[in-house]
Amino acid sequence: QVQLVESGGGLVQAGGSLRLSCAASGHTFGTYKMGWFRQAPGKEREFVAAVSWSGGTTRYADSVKGRFTISRDNAKNTVYLQMNSLKPEDTANYYCAADRAYTGGLTNYAPSYDYWGQGTQVTVSS
Repeated sequence: QVQLVESGGGLVQAGGSLRLSCAASGHTFGTYKMGWFRQAPGKEREFVAAVSWSGGTTRYADSVKGRFTISRDNAKNTVYLQMNSLKPEDTANYYCAADRAYTGGLTNYAPSYDYWGQGTQVTVSS
């Protein structure tokens, strides 16, 4: 069992930056693929980014490519999402998630993830 706790959300002006963190409990964090998803009011949850267990492979949604960077520090049991050049359409509740599958690549399919955090709100004003 893994517990995930997000932090770092807040209110920022368009063009600004935020760094989200997701702290994980348990000693198996380093074996999980990790992802970030977001959900805006009235919309479905959507994939943002994912990172392999080693941090060596990443995957991004087209809408954030070049602006967001996912990374992880396995020694700290933490995954990060650096968000730059934020836009009002980035406003959402952001969730981190853990995929415990040993095989397969990084997925953008939410049901493939086994553990989820409670989310942190990001609001970008125009």
